[in-house]
Amino acid sequence: MKRYLGQRKLLRIYIANDDTYDGKPLWELLLHTAQEMGIAGATVFKGVAGFGAHSEIHTFNIWVLKQKLPLVIEIIDEMERLRPYLEAIDDKIEEGFVTMSDLSVIAYKHPKHGNA
Repeated sequence: MKRYLGQRKLLRIYIANDDTYDGKPLWELLLHTAQEMGIAGATVFKGVAGFGAHSEIHTFNIWVLKQKLPLVIEIIDEMERLRPYLEAIDDKIEEGFVTMSDLSVIAYKHPKHGNA
């Protein structure tokens, strides 16, 4: 499908797995909002370890019941679609890091859409 090919933007949102909004996991809200707004694609990655502005390392520990681990949400689409998305989620992220970079999509393969 040609919509997915070419110059796009890669939006990355760095949060923690235990971040919430209105009592629900923040990553779920960010993902569902992207889907509802017709964003081309999004993926949530769980980090094994990481640290941020507070320089506190968060890592998996088998002895701790509640884990605080880094999550990265990657979203790919055109700037025209990402701008409204960013406006919609801006007040939902209490603590996090958001980056955007240029990206060249060279292939998209899906049996329902044919190969491009």
